[in-house]
Amino acid sequence: MGSSMKKKKEKQKDFQKTKLKVGKTKAKASNFTDTSFKSKAIVMGHQSLSTEAPDVVHQFKHNLSLASSSRSDKQRKDALAYLTSQLSLDDPVNPVGTAAVLTKLVPLISDSATPVRQQLLKLLRTLPADQVKPAVEHSLMFVRAGMTHLSTDISSDALAAMDWLLDVAADELVTCPGGWVRTLTTFCAMMGWALSSSNKGWTSAANVRSTLKPKDAQNRARQMATLAKFLQAGFRDEVVAEATSAQFWDNLYRIPRSGNAFEYLNLFMAQRDEDAEMYPNKEARQQIFHKRFLEPVLKGIDQTKKEGGVTGRAAIGLEQVLAKGMKDFEVSTALDTQDLMDLW
Repeated sequence: MGSSMKKKKEKQKDFQKTKLKVGKTKAKASNFTDTSFKSKAIVMGHQSLSTEAPDVVHQFKHNLSLASSSRSDKQRKDALAYLTSQLSLDDPVNPVGTAAVLTKLVPLISDSATPVRQQLLKLLRTLPADQVKPAVEHSLMFVRAGMTHLSTDISSDALAAMDWLLDVAADELVTCPGGWVRTLTTFCAMMGWALSSSNKGWTSAANVRSTLKPKDAQNRARQMATLAKFLQAGFRDEVVAEATSAQFWDNLYRIPRSGNAFEYLNLFMAQRDEDAEMYPNKEARQQIFHKRFLEPVLKGIDQTKKEGGVTGRAAIGLEQVLAKGMKDFEVSTALDTQDLMDLW
């Protein structure tokens, strides 16, 4: 009987209303922390406050570091925007020099963020051309890498950087080590023009394509226009200065000052690397172009002309540039020194 009454009372507890006493606060939890204290000062470690703002030189270097190393896309873009504003002034602020700026920022050509790449292109246009020329070789490596990127957007922005280089330093671009052959190889790889007659490999497969989509057609037309601009720079007629009588006799009898005056003959050196060589004159560039690139470029032009539209017109323009540039070319019958070494 006692146990049944106990169970009945326990059930009635669920329906009983708790009586609250007026003026009495609720009991505090066991893990309660009192935050009602007040402090007159807040001390933060590793922080220095100054009444003077950092100077322009410090801000420029700081933003240059942020632009090249920050993990935040927005921070990189804002840093590039600041640098662009400083370089665009009537009296440009550049305490580190153009070469250092290019060394730090040119790798951003392949940045994954489109706003960063777009801001970088704006910054490049503000750099003085005469100071860009000595750094062409270093910049060209990253431009070529961006042109063959799998992302179409990155490849397109790298092509814009190539246009910028051709505008400010065309002669230095085509004459620097690797500037002629490696850049032509990059153009052919970007457009899928095979450089060998083999039927194997991705380059040959890229040639078999149907009609391009409108966006792809615009990109292809732009690529061919930049290639035409590059060939114009390489096949440009050179102005030869008249040699004086003193220079003539010096060339005949004066001892050469260079350490290896006959290095260009490559008689006792390692095997010549055509890709990394310098081609300082129009004739040398025509010779290597005829040897390695003329046939695949002509095939690519013929195929593109069949597509018609904007790409067909770009192909016709490229064909005209090529015909004009190679018009005065004569195939050399001399045996190359590399061929002599192969015979040995």
